[in-house]
Amino acid sequence: MFPNPHNTLEDFVIKLREQRYAPSSIKTYKNALSKFFVAFNSQDLKHLSIRQIQDCISKLHDKEGISPTYQRQIISAINKYYGFYFNRKLDMTLLYQRRTLKRLPRHLSVTEVKALIDVCENLKHMCIMKLLYGCGLRVSEVITLKISDIDSGNMRILIRNTKGKKDRTVALPKSLLLSLEHYYRLYQPKTVVFEGQKAQYYSPKSIQVFVKKYAQKAKIQKKVTPHMLRHSYATHQLENGVSIKYIQAALGHKNITTTELYSHVANS
Repeated sequence: MFPNPHNTLEDFVIKLREQRYAPSSIKTYKNALSKFFVAFNSQDLKHLSIRQIQDCISKLHDKEGISPTYQRQIISAINKYYGFYFNRKLDMTLLYQRRTLKRLPRHLSVTEVKALIDVCENLKHMCIMKLLYGCGLRVSEVITLKISDIDSGNMRILIRNTKGKKDRTVALPKSLLLSLEHYYRLYQPKTVVFEGQKAQYYSPKSIQVFVKKYAQKAKIQKKVTPHMLRHSYATHQLENGVSIKYIQAALGHKNITTTELYSHVANS
């Protein structure tokens, strides 16, 4: 008898939380796994063949036109599901679409970053954008940042359980520390630096919305996203002669070839 998909999904989410996955990743994996459950409704999932899973993903591709990135996320979610509940490791290498030419990271100029910050009159929003740009953080790292992770004595920030499940430290710029101290006095957060209104964490969607709003207000003629501030940090560091090894460590990249993409941007 096939277990209740809703109960399994909720338990799946709990397991991902226990492994300290970011809220955005948990949401993506949950949605991906739910599609898998719908496709094999009332069937015995434990003994599905790789061929059956491959056919399922092919049908999703034909029906919904899923992107290569989302296809990889579905495969990853299925792999985690089989590992959690059946202790079964699936070899789905052939299902991963080959990555084509990597696009160079889109970034802002120093002038554009300054304009973005200058038009922001909301202190919380300003601190978030300064962390994204001044420390090169991911949105998931900003929203899960705890007050105890900010080491003002050594001018460092500890980033815990990042992508790749490794902790790292990044330098804390003096101007950012001053903004964060002002923010703390005004908002008095308890545990995480940026608390949500109705949830523990601030919403990634809210960050996307206000970054876009300030970009339009600053009359920046680009489609600006929060992740572009991280790209801009790396590019500007390289332009200032900072070692690529240092930037790799600051960004938390496992492979230096990922960081080297910024060399092409800086050179251009």
